[in-house]
Formats: sequence, structure tokens, C-alpha cells
Amino acid sequence: MAQSVAVIGLGGMGSATAYQLARRGALVVGFDRYAPPHAHGSTHGETRVTRQAIGEGEEYSPFALRSHEIWREIEQATETDLLTVTGGLIISSSAAGAALHVPGFLDTTIAAARRYGIAHELLDAAEIRRRFPAFRVADGESGYFEPGAGFVRPERCVAAQLLLARRHGATLRLGERILEVRPDGSGVVVRTEAESFRADQAVLTAGPWLAELLAPEYARYFSVTRQVLYWFAPRDSIEPFLPERFPIFIWEPAGLPEPIYGFPAIDGAAGGIKIASGTYGEQVSTDDVRRDVSDEETAAMYRLVERCFPDIGPRCVKAATCLYTVTPDAGFVIDRHPEHPQIMLVSPCSGHGFKHSAAIGEAVAEWVSEGRSRMDLAPFALGRFESPSVS
Repeated sequence: MAQSVAVIGLGGMGSATAYQLARRGALVVGFDRYAPPHAHGSTHGETRVTRQAIGEGEEYSPFALRSHEIWREIEQATETDLLTVTGGLIISSSAAGAALHVPGFLDTTIAAARRYGIAHELLDAAEIRRRFPAFRVADGESGYFEPGAGFVRPERCVAAQLLLARRHGATLRLGERILEVRPDGSGVVVRTEAESFRADQAVLTAGPWLAELLAPEYARYFSVTRQVLYWFAPRDSIEPFLPERFPIFIWEPAGLPEPIYGFPAIDGAAGGIKIASGTYGEQVSTDDVRRDVSDEETAAMYRLVERCFPDIGPRCVKAATCLYTVTPDAGFVIDRHPEHPQIMLVSPCSGHGFKHSAAIGEAVAEWVSEGRSRMDLAPFALGRFESPSVS
């Protein structure tokens, strides 16, 4: 008899998990307090960076590589455009003012590319200026260019996977807030505002709401931070920022206090150029997060943008906020609950998870359905936080 599985949260990870479980014949019931895709959590904002050599750790690259394959499969199955390859440029130097996610980001990216045979080039400052004139790099900065990198459309990815999950028989209960997920014998009970539901297993893919479903001794490993995304207009022509000329980028600028990342202009001049910084200073709760973006925040962001891209002007076309769930080491948690193995915790978070989401959904579905995964999930065990080196 097929197992029943409750998937709690249907954003990037939940939609992928629900789809992959349903296609394997599981009896899937997915829950979300909103109607995904939505703009309340971490899976919105039009674009997400995807790169194959992963600077946060070489162990992530197999997930990015497999996700690219799955996105193409989903595109064919749903006739939806999900993945755009623009190339990706990572810039850093010994004088970098701040690291993105982890120290040694550029060096680890290069090591991952070499380990997994990912096509790439190493560029000095002069070559970056020649090939990508919109970037005002300083002498001493250097870059890694990955031709297979690009961006995915998070809202489309979620919608496509939920469509496929339904095609394979999944039931999706949207607009239904989860109050509790508790063990019940060898199974679980999911209690919502409407009623209670019993399943053999539960997968918690609740993003910034995950900690609310955990006891304090486990919730303490997951903090939620407010992030702001900005779309700035060019000073003159949009041409230098179009996808065929302007790659996705991650930049740890020399002498500046924050790293930045961004995308080409995907909607012409009216849509602007999306740029953000990866910072983790403002911790919030899902109930009290400030959604508006102040003029002071926009001006501060533009000071970073102006230094790096002189052809981008100060006019902010729009801005949006999203939530990052961050662990102590900025790594993922993909593990069974330490006390209740019928409950899986899936939090591929800390601001670099979406590019891996399709493959993580597949790996989690394998683990739930078959008791094992082809992917190595050991680096993402919750127990690593009990080590004295991680606090």
C-alpha cells in the first residue's frame, strides 16, 4: 500500500518534494497557509541565481547539476520557460570588504568547478572590463566565469511543480494554516485551523515558518532575516544590461562593506536591473517583518551599485522584501527529526537554496519512499550543530 505523506509548505522545496513524491506513487497531501506561488516567504522576486560550481561548499554542486536537468524535464512537461542560461560572473579579491555566505567563496567555487568538470574561465580585471564593460572592477580584482550559469524563475518553478504534483494525484490544501505537526505512533497528525489529518510521514518544508513547528531545542538553529531586493533603472540605454550581454553576478567588491549579486534586465528598461546584497543583520519573525522599503535603504543600496555599475542610475523602479532562514553555519538542514524519524526537516536555506530545490525535492522523495537517496545528504545533518565548533 502506498505511503501517505504530508508536505508542510509548498514553496521552492515543498513544491519540488510534493511533485517528486507524487510521481513515485505516494499519497501526497500538501499544505500551505497561502496559495503558492506567493510573496510572503522566500520564493518570489522574479529570478533566482543558478550556478553549478558552488562557493558555499563543493558538496552542493551535485544538487545544482541535477536541478538543471530536472528544470529542463519540467519545462518539457509543462511547456513553461524556467531556466535561462546567461553565464555567471563571480568577482572577488584579497581586499574584498565582506564575504557572501562563507569565507573563501571564490576559491571554493573554482575548486568545485575543477572537481566536477564544470566549464569555466578565470579572468583578471582587464579581461573582465573588456568582456563585460558594464562592470567597473578595480585593479587587483579577479573573476570566475561559468558559461552554464544563469537564472531560474521561482514563481514559475513552484507553479509548474504543483501542477505536476496534482497531475500525479497530490491533494493540495491551500490557504490553510498549520497549527501543529505531532508524532502519533508510527505516523503523524497534522492539525490545521480547519481539522486534523493523519499521515504515515511528514516533510517540513515550511521555510521561515519551520521553527514555529519545532520545539525550542531545535528551533534555535533557524533564524529568520529580512532581505531587500531592488530594481534600478539604467542611466541611458538598457542594451548593456540585456541577458545576452550581462551575466548574473556575485561580487565581493574591494573596499565596500557588503557583497552584492544581481541579474540582467529581463523586462527591458521599464523593468530595471535587479541587484541585492546578501546580509543577515536584521532578524525578524514571520508575523512582524517590515514589508515596506525606506528611501534610506534604497539610497544606501545605490551607493554600492554606483561604485560597481556607473551606468546604472539612482532611480529605483521597485523594491521588494523576502525572508531568509539562516542556520549557524549558513548550510542546509535535510534530516529526519532526532526524536521522531517519521518527520523530516528540510530547510535548504541561508539564501542559496533555490538553485538546488529541484534535486533536493527528488532526494527527499527518494529518502521518504525508499529509505535512501542517490545524493549524499550527510553534510546536512542536524546533529552537526551539536559540535563545539558550531554555536
